[in-house]
Amino acid sequence: MKITYQTAESVCAGHPDKLCDYIADSILDACLRVDKNSRVACEVLASGHKIIVAGEITCPERVNVHKTVRTALGKVGYNPHHYHIFVYLHRQSEDISGGVTHSLEARGGDTADFAATGAGDQGTVYGYATNENAAGLPLPLLLSHDICRQVDAVRRKGTIQGIKPDGKAQVTVEYHDGRPARVQAIVVSVQHDAEKDLDTLKQEIIDEVLTPVFAGFPIDENTAILVNPSGRFVEGGPEADTGLTGRKLMVDTYGGLAVHGGGAFSGKDPTKVDRSGAYMARYIAKNVVAAGLAERCQVAISYAIGKANPVAVQIDTFGTGKLPDEAIQALVLENFDMRPAAIIEALKLRECSFEDFSAYGHFGNKNPTWEQTDKAAELAGRSGLNG
Repeated sequence: MKITYQTAESVCAGHPDKLCDYIADSILDACLRVDKNSRVACEVLASGHKIIVAGEITCPERVNVHKTVRTALGKVGYNPHHYHIFVYLHRQSEDISGGVTHSLEARGGDTADFAATGAGDQGTVYGYATNENAAGLPLPLLLSHDICRQVDAVRRKGTIQGIKPDGKAQVTVEYHDGRPARVQAIVVSVQHDAEKDLDTLKQEIIDEVLTPVFAGFPIDENTAILVNPSGRFVEGGPEADTGLTGRKLMVDTYGGLAVHGGGAFSGKDPTKVDRSGAYMARYIAKNVVAAGLAERCQVAISYAIGKANPVAVQIDTFGTGKLPDEAIQALVLENFDMRPAAIIEALKLRECSFEDFSAYGHFGNKNPTWEQTDKAAELAGRSGLNG
């Protein structure tokens, strides 16, 4: 038996970086409510008692950014009146806008559906799925997300008194021959009031957070449980640690257990393939696995700014495919349109509330369109494996 370990982390909604992601997506959603075709690339920095919003927004009406920021702060658990807000926004560059609105293919005379919209950036995006659980994600990441979600829930409900919005979790799972077998270690760090007794806090975290989270995959007597291993965690949030959008890429995606192209999601409208392309790549990978074509699947899609069609698509099943990767790739190319406009329509990205996914991961969370497996039956049927 081969024993290996996989570790992943997540962070609470009030972690400074996640706070910035949430604010950026709240501004994005506000713009999309005004005009679903708004172009948004919004960055947020939180440091001390200052929130700085910068970037490019093209929207037919002015959005009240200050109000949106203060509302977001309050929802996460911070006092919005304790922060000074600075806004530095301008319209999207005409050069970028032109390439998105009039793709290279359209400029060459292609009038087909979805051909007109070019990618909002260049780069490679990756999607990943595994059959080790129903969510199709690495188990350490799922458990870490669940811990942070539960910590936030007990704070909001007051089930655990004296804890604050900042926090994070990390889980190590022991694998036997590639399958999850037991929990090796759990690390939870939660910001707390100065007078909070740390022994009491640890027991409360075990009783109110870890016990329900690990009900389906139990902790054993050898599992290491570390609660606030640094000791005191009174100073937290932006006052203790500067936050920035796009700095929790592994938390947003696959916990570092699959490849990442480097592009962040939050604050970007769907023409930015950093976001929409990555959602489509995940959608494809999840459907390939759900179809039984592979136990694990990674999808890589490469784009050029201003071009509608991807410049490359690559499938890797890590040796678990029921068909050669090349055959699965052919099925993918036949059944999925990876042009930006086609992705936006297929995944209904103009109708999405993006702020809903700024915490606890963009995948395996709240069952959005890109988590559906509605293409699995068709892929299985066309694969020839059932015949």
